[in-house]
Amino acid sequence: MAVSSIPARAGDPTSPRPARTPRRPRGEGQWALGHREPLNPNERIKKDDDPLNVRARIEHIYAHHGFASIDPQDLRGRFRWWGLYTQRKAGIDGGRTAVLEPHELEDEFFMLRVRVDGGQLNLAQLRVVADISREFARDTADITDRQNIQYHWIRVEDMPEIWRRLESVGLQTTEACGDCPRIVLGSPVAGVARDELVDPTPAIDEIVRRYVGDKAYSNLPRKFKTSISWLVDTPYEANDISFLGVDHPDHGPGFDVWVGGGLSTNPMLAQRLGVWVPLDEVPDVWAGVVGIFRDYGYRRLRNRARLKFLVADWGVEKFREVLEKEYLGQALLDGPAPQLPDRPVDHIGVHPQRDGRHWVGAAPVVGRVSGGQLARLADVVEAHGSGRVRLTPYQKLLVLDVPPERTDSLVRELRGIGLEAQPSAWRRGTMACTGIEYCKLAIVETKARGEELVARLEERLRDFDADISIHLNGCPNACARTQVADIGLKGQLVVGPDGQQVEGFQVHLGGGLGMAAGQTAGFGRKLRGLKTTAEELPAYVERLARRYLAGRVAGETFANWVIRVDEEELR
Repeated sequence: MAVSSIPARAGDPTSPRPARTPRRPRGEGQWALGHREPLNPNERIKKDDDPLNVRARIEHIYAHHGFASIDPQDLRGRFRWWGLYTQRKAGIDGGRTAVLEPHELEDEFFMLRVRVDGGQLNLAQLRVVADISREFARDTADITDRQNIQYHWIRVEDMPEIWRRLESVGLQTTEACGDCPRIVLGSPVAGVARDELVDPTPAIDEIVRRYVGDKAYSNLPRKFKTSISWLVDTPYEANDISFLGVDHPDHGPGFDVWVGGGLSTNPMLAQRLGVWVPLDEVPDVWAGVVGIFRDYGYRRLRNRARLKFLVADWGVEKFREVLEKEYLGQALLDGPAPQLPDRPVDHIGVHPQRDGRHWVGAAPVVGRVSGGQLARLADVVEAHGSGRVRLTPYQKLLVLDVPPERTDSLVRELRGIGLEAQPSAWRRGTMACTGIEYCKLAIVETKARGEELVARLEERLRDFDADISIHLNGCPNACARTQVADIGLKGQLVVGPDGQQVEGFQVHLGGGLGMAAGQTAGFGRKLRGLKTTAEELPAYVERLARRYLAGRVAGETFANWVIRVDEEELR
């Protein structure tokens, strides 16, 4: 029997379907794969003009015609490459942070970051930093957890003179912010620590000399953070790239390499590449990793643009292969994992240097210092025979090269200017980001809350005998590394006792990095609904600390206690 020739009806599952043209996978903005369109607004700004070019406009146009003359794309984009962010207008509460337009949030003043790569300041630099603070920044000069000095109340009219003064003593603001290589973290005791086999300062200096301000590396998908230290005394697992000292059994002292760390709203810890790099090759390997990020990084979406997402997708084996074959042109040697110290490195207090002199580490409260305080510090440092100060990635500072017989006097003089070399556990362990006082992204106050918290705990738990880190952040971006603190506090609005929204914090408990043998890096535990109002914060931390003291077993850290106890103990 003949087969019917009746045409198939639309939707008939037995009817043949036309072949589909395979879709090209959606690009993620990876230049190396030819994906340069479409561009998000930030990428368009960088494509239109290299952000480093904006300095000429600041010096020749904006400094002469004032804030109103600044092009919006420069103001909210390219200015960052020279360390400048508009600061928050006073009086705007946290509930309006996400709903106001940028021009409604920003004041006509700037936050300015000064790069202090490796945290190293000589006496002349310290005095210039202090003078700029007092003359141009209303006496502000916070120490950040990136070893920067951060000013507020800066006017665009004053930037040419500020740059002149900074650069006259070897400091700069170049690429202190922006989608570019930020400050290079380093050990604050590099070159003087007795346990250091290699001083990495030459590698840090060479990276800054070669690459900071180089337009080949000034347009990255997002910011790029670096740490280079022989000692385990920087937050190496929270950086895009970290070099950590290691002694190879056949090749001697060199550096282990870690990539893909970063916190914020999608926290990830850096992973070991498994390579050994000698000191003189560190800059080349660093440039190779930055090159991978520039060329293969995800530029389509800002919230997936950090290097950590590429490393997570590729894995370290592929990342190493691409680094060696496409960027270095040679294989890297396999290397051993670093040996972690028995206890976390502590810079605070009086410590012997390898040359018989001492360093003295002192703590301000949550990194808040002033130009006047830094000027007095310079006088105290000079009077005690030193010419070098170091900033730490924990908002502290050190005075190097102190003769042994002068350390007691120095400790007293530092205390007299508000810098404590024998601080309480609370002052030593508490950090805070800028917060709503100046930051346009913040939802809550942090610096004043941190100061209040430290004062309350020192009053109620003065003899507390354990180390607990407390990090306060004004928003989810984790500038104060909230996820890797014993007590991490992420600012948000919460419901107060009267049912109204007030400033408060979501609580993360038991986070930490692998800073000593036996420590396992991980992010803080978030318990369902565990929040506190800002007003109740001191009472909550006190209650938690007392429970830890009462319930810990011998040698048990706070992080381990958090893991062990029932949730009700943590509320």
